[in-house]
Amino acid sequence: MQRFQYKVLPAPKRGEKAKGAKTTEERFALALTQMMNELGAEGWDYVRADTLPCDERVGLTGTKTTYQNMLVFRRPLLIEDAAPATTPPAAPLRVVAAAEAPARSIGAAIPAEGTAPKIGAAE
Repeated sequence: MQRFQYKVLPAPKRGEKAKGAKTTEERFALALTQMMNELGAEGWDYVRADTLPCDERVGLTGTKTTYQNMLVFRRPLLIEDAAPATTPPAAPLRVVAAAEAPARSIGAAIPAEGTAPKIGAAE
């Protein structure tokens, strides 16, 4: 089974000025192309663009919902990254038999359930 690592970035909001890119659409396409080529050089594959809601605070108690354009990229995990982290096994629990349990002296007061000893100044 192939495992992937994902990266989600905000889409560019403005275009890049460049020779030959005169319209807003051309400048925006250039900014997007540069971003995708930079990530592609790092091994990231473009997956999709999503517009997602985001709640923002307004004033002291108000909120408003804005929508953010996000770009989703992924790349395969390396073999050493895909292996689950190994942790040493926990020591097995040991059942204590009644004979091994600490003995109470006869007549020792058993505190009532839900009460705690009183705490006072040290003597």
